[in-house]
Amino acid sequence: QVQLVESGGGLVQAGDSLRLSCAASTRTFSDYAMGWFRQAPGKEREFVASISRSGGSTYHADSVKGRFTIYRENVKNTVYLQMNSLKPEDTAVYYCAARNGGRYPVTASSYDYWGQGTQVTVSS
Repeated sequence: QVQLVESGGGLVQAGDSLRLSCAASTRTFSDYAMGWFRQAPGKEREFVASISRSGGSTYHADSVKGRFTIYRENVKNTVYLQMNSLKPEDTAVYYCAARNGGRYPVTASSYDYWGQGTQVTVSS
């Protein structure tokens, strides 16, 4: 069982930056591919970014490409989501997810463990 705890959300203005963190409670963090997803009110959960076990490969949704960056520090059991140039449409609850294996897919159902989420609100 892996527990994931997100932090770093908050209320910001359009154009601001935030960095989300997700700490994992496992001694084998490097065995897990990681992903970030988000869910806005009344909408389905959507993929934001994912990263391979080593951190050497990443994938970002088109809607955030060039503005958000996923990266990880395996020695700290933590994955991050650096969010720049935030827009009001980025407002959502952001979740991190872990998957035991080499693939780092975009589908939520492929992930085994989820955090409780952190709210990000971007005002215009």
